[in-house]
Amino acid sequence: MGAMKWLVIFVLLGICSKSSLSSDIQVSVFSVTTKSAILRWTRVTGASSYKITATPKSSPSNSVVFAMFGPNTVLGSVNSLSPNIVYTFRVEALDSQGVLIFAEVESSTAPGMMDPIQTVKTIDSGTLMAAFNAEAGATHYIIRIEDANGFFREDNVSSTTAEIKSLTPYTEYMLSIMAANGGGRSQPSLPQTAKTVLPPPQLSASSPSNDSIIVSWAPVAHAVQYTLSIYEFGSNTSMKHNTSNTNLTISGLDAGSLYVIEGFAWDPEGREGEGLSINQTTRQTTSPSPYRANVSVVMSNGVAGLSVSWELDQDVYGSIQYHVMSDQNLTCNSTSSSCTLQPVGCGEVHTIQVTVSNEAGPSQPSSPVEFITFPCPPESLALVESTEGNCTLTWDTVPHAHSYQAFIKRGDVPEETCNTTSNNCTYHCKCGNTYLMSVFAFNPAGSSPQGPILNYTTLPCCPEGVSVSMVSTDTLEVTWTASQGAQLYETRAADGSEVILCNDTAPVCALSDLSCDSPYSVLVTPCNEISGCNRACKAHTKNTAPCMPMNLMLNLKNSSCVSVSWTANNRAATYTVSASGDDGEHNCTTSGNSCDITDLPCGSMYEVSVTATSPFGQSLPSYSDSLETEPCCPVNLTVDQVTQAVTNVSWSHAKGAHSFITSLTSTRGHARCHTQDSHCLMGCITCGTNYTVTMEAFSHSGRSSNCSYQGFSSSACCPSGVRLYKMAGNSLRVYWRSAGSSHSYITDMVGSNNNYTCTASSGESSCDVGNVQCGDVYNVVVAPLTPEGSKVLFCPQRLYSVTCSGSNVGTVIYRGKRSVD
Repeated sequence: MGAMKWLVIFVLLGICSKSSLSSDIQVSVFSVTTKSAILRWTRVTGASSYKITATPKSSPSNSVVFAMFGPNTVLGSVNSLSPNIVYTFRVEALDSQGVLIFAEVESSTAPGMMDPIQTVKTIDSGTLMAAFNAEAGATHYIIRIEDANGFFREDNVSSTTAEIKSLTPYTEYMLSIMAANGGGRSQPSLPQTAKTVLPPPQLSASSPSNDSIIVSWAPVAHAVQYTLSIYEFGSNTSMKHNTSNTNLTISGLDAGSLYVIEGFAWDPEGREGEGLSINQTTRQTTSPSPYRANVSVVMSNGVAGLSVSWELDQDVYGSIQYHVMSDQNLTCNSTSSSCTLQPVGCGEVHTIQVTVSNEAGPSQPSSPVEFITFPCPPESLALVESTEGNCTLTWDTVPHAHSYQAFIKRGDVPEETCNTTSNNCTYHCKCGNTYLMSVFAFNPAGSSPQGPILNYTTLPCCPEGVSVSMVSTDTLEVTWTASQGAQLYETRAADGSEVILCNDTAPVCALSDLSCDSPYSVLVTPCNEISGCNRACKAHTKNTAPCMPMNLMLNLKNSSCVSVSWTANNRAATYTVSASGDDGEHNCTTSGNSCDITDLPCGSMYEVSVTATSPFGQSLPSYSDSLETEPCCPVNLTVDQVTQAVTNVSWSHAKGAHSFITSLTSTRGHARCHTQDSHCLMGCITCGTNYTVTMEAFSHSGRSSNCSYQGFSSSACCPSGVRLYKMAGNSLRVYWRSAGSSHSYITDMVGSNNNYTCTASSGESSCDVGNVQCGDVYNVVVAPLTPEGSKVLFCPQRLYSVTCSGSNVGTVIYRGKRSVD
């Protein structure tokens, strides 16, 4: 069969070689055995055959074997070689002429067939240990493993003892050994039979109690019995148990101890199978568990927790874990002597137990410990101020709190504390200050967390130095010293019928539009936005000024006295009537409703008003009324006669007089003039008559004064019928008709060059003028003389021409009459 296989290979290679021809030849060893070698070469162009020669390398001149192959063959073998010999193999390409080309290659033959395996031992259910004799020239060995079920495997080993692993438990194997080197392998040795043992039972153990262990396992195929060995770690105590069951309960063990359990199965041949060991710890008893835990409050990163601690049992073996439980659904685990339950809140009641666990499971819980956490912070902080300067801080009581501590802080003043077991605390507080207050509750677990901080500003202080003054009849000005804590001041004035309010941030306020003659209660109330207004401040009473008199009436009694009356409704007031004019002020005072002002000068204008005065102030003056006294009479009055029938009456200034009516009255008639001037002309005056001089002076309003003056006598009457007659020589006679008065007369002749005068005594009606210059025109006036000797100046002039007759007066010619210039 093997020869046929190689023949097929040779044929195939020979067929394939036809497609690849070369002038060179390459040779390689395809395979070697103990006594043969197969070579491969490349086909050479023109070769008619190929020859393989094998020569031991140690004897290069002694070729031991050769073989011939046809031209189409590229794979050939040589046989009858010796094992474990290094040969030089030469392949020659031949033609009809001889060797075309050749190539050589060296290779060793495989070692010789080995002796059977000497011994086979079972290591475990999947491993056999084989031992065999060494083979000269072998570099390594190949163990062939086969079983009756068709399993086949070859393992390379380097020594004469080898572990054969990964076998199937309780299986019979045939083992043979081959030696190998760089050339190849030997033929297998005669087989040796060996059988693996049963696999170990897969043990599983648990400790249901602190003195027992239950071991169980799955059945092992082909097993007829099981053996379990158990011993306590760290002691010499051990036990062995045989059973055909697949579980075993082992009792009477020590609590919290580590036990090593080993088990194996027996096969029907009575062979001990592979063993397996496991460790199992029994459960703890209450002895290593804490009899009673110690609990305290701890803080970590601002989070509160309960630190639960206990004493450790130093005899405990293995890994121990403590499990702490609270009935408030908090747990923690620890391998040390303490554990922290987090987070916990204030005012919680915890029932705490500790359980000890090892590999076997948990112990029974420890005795429960009830622990109350720190109290919750008090809520509903409130402050009540009392009038005595004390403040009472109150709060709601807190469950589980044994005591309270209140902290009161004001500005830079050191903090004040108050300890109490009640829910309130009283301390001295100042008005107008801001207090920061907090309350902590305490119990054996500690202090409550920071609760609400009450920011309370006490009522502002009542103002000091309050001054209420009247700045006008209906306005009170209220001033005070700024008070602590006040942001706004509410000033209130009340008189029973009305309330006047004034709000301002400054320490001054004006309350206006107040009722006159009323007592007001003035209250300054300090306020701020936080605490409101302090309504406990003291009020101040202030009366307003009397009411203004009304319905002023004036009644002029005479030229210098006026009666003033009014209406008023003041409680108690003194009234002062003032008449103010150019000459100053005239007053009268009364407690009634009327008063007379006397000694008023003439010609004056007065503004009359009434003012009410009381101890609380002065009213506004009443609405004033104008008073005009009678005008004054002119002090001086002069009557000057302008003409015989006309007089000029003039007078001095009369105060208060606006117009005048002047009268000249006699039995022979009267003259009258009405003017605003200080003079007037009056005609129709009868000469030589005594007149009574009177005047009425009128004011703007029509008030009048009757004035009387010294009488006036008109001048003597001017003579009539004045004629100029020529007398002897250069003399002229002036003649007139007398008006019947007893006045003397004077005659004036006024010419362009000379003037002449002559007088006539009383009763005479002519006088002579001598030495008159002729040839001139003369103005001739005849005027009576007054008793004082002055002449009347308003008598008419007559114009005469006096001609000359020679050197003497000639004819006298009348040329007319004219008034005095």
